[in-house]
Amino acid sequence: MRKLEFIFTIIFGCFAITFQAQNRKINIDYDKELGELNTMFKECIGAGRANEGLRADWQQQLAEIKKDCDFKYIRMHGLLTDDMGVYRLDDEGNPQYNYQYIDALYDYILEIGMKPFVEISFMPNYLASGDETIFWWKGNITPPNDYDKWKDLVENLLKHWTDRYGEEELKTWYFEVWNEPNLDGFWAGTQEEYFKLYKYTAEAVKNVSKDYRIGGPATAGNAWVDETIEFTDKNEVPIDYISTHSYGVKQGYLDEFGTSGTILNEDEWSVSGDVIAVRKKMDSLSKENLELHYTEWSSSYTPADPIHDSYHQAAYILQKLKQIGDAANSMSYWVFTDIFEEAGPRFEPFHGGFGLMNTQGIKKSAYYAYEFLNKLGETELVNNDQQSYVAKDENGDFQVLFWDFTYTLPKDSELNQTYYSQRLPAKEKGEIILDLKHIPKGNYEVTKYQVGFQKNDPYTRYLEMGAPKQLSKDQVKELKSLSSGEPENIKTILIDNTGAHSMNISIRENDVFLLEFKKL
Repeated sequence: MRKLEFIFTIIFGCFAITFQAQNRKINIDYDKELGELNTMFKECIGAGRANEGLRADWQQQLAEIKKDCDFKYIRMHGLLTDDMGVYRLDDEGNPQYNYQYIDALYDYILEIGMKPFVEISFMPNYLASGDETIFWWKGNITPPNDYDKWKDLVENLLKHWTDRYGEEELKTWYFEVWNEPNLDGFWAGTQEEYFKLYKYTAEAVKNVSKDYRIGGPATAGNAWVDETIEFTDKNEVPIDYISTHSYGVKQGYLDEFGTSGTILNEDEWSVSGDVIAVRKKMDSLSKENLELHYTEWSSSYTPADPIHDSYHQAAYILQKLKQIGDAANSMSYWVFTDIFEEAGPRFEPFHGGFGLMNTQGIKKSAYYAYEFLNKLGETELVNNDQQSYVAKDENGDFQVLFWDFTYTLPKDSELNQTYYSQRLPAKEKGEIILDLKHIPKGNYEVTKYQVGFQKNDPYTRYLEMGAPKQLSKDQVKELKSLSSGEPENIKTILIDNTGAHSMNISIRENDVFLLEFKKL
């Protein structure tokens, strides 16, 4: 059924009952400006670990996503892990520092116009109090064997960056202490030991410049926010922002292999409700001026969840970001690429990885959620529809980004790992009516982009290929061509003296559309 507004009649004997569905209308008044568009969605993006950033293909993908989506910061694990060659002791037990690998990585990040959101982790083996590690690449998760030497390392590193890039540049960076210390898998110490680590780290950062920004606790599942604020207040320890993480599945927080299975939470406010609640909690503790950064978020916490590859992910991302609004200063999607080795090198081109792009650089549907957001103008227009953005740019051109988010997973009866691993045709949802008012008179070129089932949807075509374990060059070429982000169509419309215009667009479950109106 192609029209959203329809009438159908059911006959019971001599009685007729008529039902009429409501149109979904997006009212657009060109003259009603809401204000500057909140671009927290592109403040930060995640990456797996620092050492992966030394790869040519990783760097090529980052440059491409920077161009298309304009992320400002990038955050990753393992900056101080031994594969970055940062720290060792000489024969007499004296610390030796080496920043060659970090310099190569950070020089590149800055060269393409991005900045580091510096996660200060994990423990160099020479500084570690134990041998417990996480992931295939063995990040040491134990507290330091000498907190003063840890502080010296952080302070020396910050001085190095200050000498290399300048204090004014580093004032724009963020420094974050550790990753998810509330999980045994990421921190082998206690909460008390984490707070001690935080204190020593914060003091080291502020010793170099009081204007450098330090924060945490970088916890999973919105944890330790109250405790962190209480600790820093009570002990007069500096903190410039709160960071934490949230994912949209209903069980667990750490499962790099995806073996336990995941189920997308059907709660309409999963993830977004957490963010809003944490912001309210901070405000209630008189921390209204403290920034809130979600330094990881996605639909699922495991890089073995096919929802990440599915076309459903694009609408999911947009829905959550719209719901969050201005509750967070940044929402760092985890992660930009499937060049990501927590569970080791992956053997399949589509394996449910976190990335917006797969290992071969094929853009998943989710990629376009961010590319479309980046195409919006800097001024948001008043809009009461809850699944759309309307904006205009400095040239007076305007854009309409809208979507349908429909939860289609059979509730609690099927895992993501089985449901999203199959071809999932989208059901029709009727039509969206765009009601335009007060548009300046003239001819407009209207460019329409679409993401959804078989629209910038390489994963569905991959499944139709039989989900091959390896892709040929021709298959990679085909999948890239099917997810190129090229317009669906371009047409010209005339806006007359009334300034009014109406457009009807058919939409299916979990479709995403972007319309760009450019005055000719």
